[in-house]
Amino acid sequence: MIIIALSAPAAAQQQSVGIYGLWGAYSNSGRCWAVAEPRREPRAGEARAFAAVSTRPGGRPQPYFRLSRAKREGSAVLLKIDGETFQLRGGGAHAWPMDPSADAAVVAAMRRGIEMNVETRAASGALVRDTYALRGAATAVDAAAIACARRRG
Repeated sequence: MIIIALSAPAAAQQQSVGIYGLWGAYSNSGRCWAVAEPRREPRAGEARAFAAVSTRPGGRPQPYFRLSRAKREGSAVLLKIDGETFQLRGGGAHAWPMDPSADAAVVAAMRRGIEMNVETRAASGALVRDTYALRGAATAVDAAAIACARRRG
């Protein structure tokens, strides 16, 4: 099951673009996005995590990660895609690549990757690891971008 975590007004206007493997593509009047949930269901005390790549009309793809648990203050958040590792920034249960060039590198790795893990430490010290299959990610990102390009034109 694919979830979308948006504010109520945005969620009310969202439209499904399509489901591609384990990823979905959606749009609303101001942006488009590809999204997937981790492979496992949340445990007690965990939020519903997701990975998303959003695009605005005329904009570049921007990855975002909603962690299943808020990270411990000062803990790094690492994104591992097959053999590549990226450090993310953020706080609480939210994480993003460091800058626009890192956005592009993460999206490129997602396109060619098989599996993706987002890892950090929770306030309790426990390891937080959200694992995603990347089957369908490239197609969902492209479908979202095309949906936004149509809105622009």
